[in-house]
Amino acid sequence: MYSAMKSSLISTALLLLVAGCAPGNRSAKSIEDGAATVPSTAALQDGIHHWNLVNPNRNYPRYDDSQYEQIADNLIAYQNEDGGWLKNMDWAGQLNADSVKATLDDTHRQSTLDNRNTFSQIEYLGDVYTLTGKSKYRAACEKGLRYLLTTQKSNGGWRGWDVDAITFNDDVTTGALELFRNILQGDSSFLWMDEELKQQIKQAYDKGLAVVLKTQWVQDGVKTVWAQQYDNETFQPVKARTFELPGLTAWESTAIVIFLMGIENPSAEVVEAIDCAMAWFEKAKIRGIKVARVEVKPEEIYNAEYPYDNVVVEDASAPAIWARYYELTDNRPFMAKRSGEKVWRLADVNPERRTGYDWYGYWPEEAFQAYAEWKQRMGRK
Repeated sequence: MYSAMKSSLISTALLLLVAGCAPGNRSAKSIEDGAATVPSTAALQDGIHHWNLVNPNRNYPRYDDSQYEQIADNLIAYQNEDGGWLKNMDWAGQLNADSVKATLDDTHRQSTLDNRNTFSQIEYLGDVYTLTGKSKYRAACEKGLRYLLTTQKSNGGWRGWDVDAITFNDDVTTGALELFRNILQGDSSFLWMDEELKQQIKQAYDKGLAVVLKTQWVQDGVKTVWAQQYDNETFQPVKARTFELPGLTAWESTAIVIFLMGIENPSAEVVEAIDCAMAWFEKAKIRGIKVARVEVKPEEIYNAEYPYDNVVVEDASAPAIWARYYELTDNRPFMAKRSGEKVWRLADVNPERRTGYDWYGYWPEEAFQAYAEWKQRMGRK
């Protein structure tokens, strides 16, 4: 399965020390196991990572990547009746799904695309069905696809967990559209799909692509990149959690641009969107600093997954870095406290959020690499 959304996975992979997520694309046919191919669990690692955050003491056995049927059976066990999945499970854990779900409140049993959820399970199940031919995996896959079709908003986007808005955070809208794009472009794990379902996906994809292009932020008459979330009616950037304020965002925009570059025979509007976003990435580079991890006292550790603090250090030789958020008007980088107060230095962010959230990163590097390859494919210099 081809996937263009490398940047989000690579960035997430840097955090997933326990889960062991390898960088690379979400291709389920990227690992060889003797004569057979083994589906990659890379796209499932975000949920596993969030499970680990709230379950630091893990002493149960886990399935190896080579045990993909057992992992797929786990996905079926956790799938909700509406076709979606609850988030933040250890998808490879040898646990009783009903017992795990019984510990959750009604809200946390709900299906969601948050934390790169649901579209990732669909991809995995499609790969396992193609490898095994077992109908239960196809049925679960189709059920998941119909959930995506049903929950798409009339404006073309999908909502996240924290706010009812068109959401690009956690690849919510982008991930669903990428899955649809791959299916329509002949993904080998979905060749079994009937034409009726494929036509529904085509309509949903066209509507979703339109909202992606519509929400690209225009600054002084020039298209730039995207915000994390947009109001369903006004299409203006809105906040989600208290510290996720409206602003242009480098991480989510990287995933969107790479998604757009994966479109075969792109329209002139798509090409313009890509070129303008890449120009903004170049303009928004921050030089002369890096983010260093420093040791902290045991009593200052807020979560066992992050036993350190993040500090901005001046370094003239450091590679260019990007902020997570930039002002909509003048591209000034900013951060925020848990209280929602906007701040301009990482040192002013709550210690727990300094480590538990990505305020700086190298995400657009992946976009620049993909951009060079894309221009070559397009016959451009």
